[in-house]
Amino acid sequence: MTGKIQTSNVTNKNDPRSLNSRVFIGNLNTAIVKKTDIEVIFAKYGRIVGCSVHKGFAFVQYISERNARAAVAGENARIIAGQPLVHVVRVFLPFG
Repeated sequence: MTGKIQTSNVTNKNDPRSLNSRVFIGNLNTAIVKKTDIEVIFAKYGRIVGCSVHKGFAFVQYISERNARAAVAGENARIIAGQPLVHVVRVFLPFG
């Protein structure tokens, strides 16, 4: 899997608007799936401004909360590289 989209690796800004437009992707086979693959899959929901991939999970940072909500609704339980993405969730602001 390859793609041509290039985004920042920054997905850890503490700005409340950024937190509400961030998506966590769990159960990800990162031995096979790369950053460009995630970008291509999730770009259909809106402009991605950041994408970071870690061992077994990734974060996608969208320009808006609406894009993040659409990605969660559209990609949760999708099977990629033989594994279901069962933990595609929006990152919420902590209470307090």
